Amino acid sequence: MGNIIGLSMFSSAGIGETFFKDIGIDIVTANELVERRANLYRNVHSETNMIQGNILDKDVFLNFINSSPEKIDFLLASPPCQGLSVAGKNRNVDSMSKDERNYLIYKVIEVINIKDPTYVLIENVPSLLKLLLSYNGSLKTVEDILINEFNDLYNIETCIIDAADLGVPQTRKRAIIKLYKKDRKWPWPASEKKITVRESISHLPSLESGEFSDIKWHFARKHDERHVLWMKHTPTGMSAFENEIYFPKKLDGSRVKGYNTTYRRILWDEPAPTITIRNDAISSQRNVHPGRRLEDGTYSDARVLTPLELMLLNSLPIDWGIPDDTPELLIRQCIGESIPPLMLKKLVGEIEQ
Repeated sequence: MGNIIGLSMFSSAGIGETFFKDIGIDIVTANELVERRANLYRNVHSETNMIQGNILDKDVFLNFINSSPEKIDFLLASPPCQGLSVAGKNRNVDSMSKDERNYLIYKVIEVINIKDPTYVLIENVPSLLKLLLSYNGSLKTVEDILINEFNDLYNIETCIIDAADLGVPQTRKRAIIKLYKKDRKWPWPASEKKITVRESISHLPSLESGEFSDIKWHFARKHDERHVLWMKHTPTGMSAFENEIYFPKKLDGSRVKGYNTTYRRILWDEPAPTITIRNDAISSQRNVHPGRRLEDGTYSDARVLTPLELMLLNSLPIDWGIPDDTPELLIRQCIGESIPPLMLKKLVGEIEQ
């Protein structure tokens, strides 16, 4: 059997697709809304036809459909949805109906109906499985909508999977929805040994705020001197809010109010916490380097993770082929919103070929 021919929707920079060639997946056409991310996708996946624009726009959608084969084998989609929570919060249907993100799943359904793929993988944050969307005059979960549309043709399975259980050195839970034709098999991958931060990035040299190394993409962001001071006195795995003296303070010396998940160093001997799109800020969620205790009792690496450290913790290869002039913040944002490529490789690699 030859390679599996696929389409990708809501592709961002295509990070999740990094290892697809290794498992015989050829993404021939992709779509991304944001131009700078679409351009990065084009640089990394030059053989794929990237259709940049809003998939809800009729011309963009038709271009996406018409520039791809009449029949495809595989569809990958990561549609963002606002929706309504099952718990009953934000139950303003009128407001929801005005949010175009809630119509994106229907474009996925439309592509499935047009292209008749053998396999479909829909993925996003875990709350995707709990959201309620307007469907035929009532509120339904995404799974129920798909069952109503495709239960006669496809096996439909859902699961929340942690990337750390599939060999990614990062805890990142994703909702996975699989659709596959009734006559095919697509098992879930087995859990694997967890990979730690130490195993992934401890070989890289220490860097302080604003410092550079001779290693590509291994350079430290420049931080506020007060943030650096607080973090130099913060042990591995701790938050600066837990310090007795060097805790986050306002300019007048009063204590900053905040959560212990911020101004926090990650741990060496566990997978990294989930990488967020605000991984550039010490004050954001669990993204400061673990650090090493120094002779004077302070800790090294009072900074957020470097782009290279983020790449490795997201299971990207050290030679990830992005242009040398790619903006640092674009790299950080794309990694922060991506599904780790090793995770996707393990999921899609189970497809029956």
